[in-house]
Order: sequence, then C-alpha cells, then structure tokens
Amino acid sequence: MRVPAMVVAVLIALSTLVAPAQAATISRADMIARAKTWLTANNGGPVPYSQTSYWGSEGYRQDCSGYVSMAAKIGAPGQRTVELYDTYSTRIAAADLRWGDIVVDPNGTGTTRHVVIFDKWADPYKTAYWAYEQRDVYGTSHRVVKYGLSGTDGYFPRKLNNVTG
Repeated sequence: MRVPAMVVAVLIALSTLVAPAQAATISRADMIARAKTWLTANNGGPVPYSQTSYWGSEGYRQDCSGYVSMAAKIGAPGQRTVELYDTYSTRIAAADLRWGDIVVDPNGTGTTRHVVIFDKWADPYKTAYWAYEQRDVYGTSHRVVKYGLSGTDGYFPRKLNNVTG
C-alpha cells in the first residue's frame, strides 16, 4: 500500500513537535574554544549583541541564548533561553559547575532572561566565576560574575545534555 506524500510530510512534521531535535555531542574543550571565537570575531573585537541579527556563516542569533547555542553546536539560529533550560540541560549543584556548563535565568521576558557559559572559578572559595556571555551593549565578553551562586537570584546551574567530558 502506498502512503501519499502529503501524509508522510504531516507525520514527519508532527514527530518534530513531539520530540525536540537532539543536538550533536561536543566536548567541553571544543565548546569553550567555540565560545572564545566570538570574543574577537568582529574585526578583532567582540560580536555585537542583537536579538534580531545573525552572525557568521553558521547564522546564530547574536543574543545570549544564540551565543550559548553556537558554542554548544545546538542548531542555528539557536534555541531560546527557556529551551536551553527546559529541553537541552539538566540541573546541577553550583559547587559542581565545570568548564562548559551553563548558568540560566529562565524566568521573565525575552529582555530579562539570561544564560552564561561557566569557564572556571575566580577564587578558591567558589564565590565567583569566569563566564563567557553575550550581553547588551558589550557583546561577547569573558568576565567574573556571581550568577546562580546565591540560590536566590533566579539563576540555576545546568549541564547541557550534549556536552561530554
């Protein structure tokens, strides 16, 4: 029995709604290497922040979640912050943060949610850490932050499901 092409197309479309696309695996080292590229990709300077523009040949959105998606090789133009939180990662304790993990505030609006990539602890007491982030006005940056460490600021440490090592 032949199944009409239209039925096949509808079934394929429905299957993508039921099961979200899985991202290809990437090592922590490769993810950080990709994150670093945007620090100097704009003629030696950082990629500018934008929620409506796309960067480079891969075409990732130039906002925080587009940046994290680019670094982690999660399909262009990039997932939104809420999807990175809900679908593409699992919660971990702040003390267990490792190179290439993310810290996410999934609440609020498209202009208040945020996600950063954990690089390393800034001090031996784990009171602050170096993070890669894409932020308004500054674009791509690598700086010391404290998001997610208090347990009361709305940020949550997460491990991306496709990151290995």
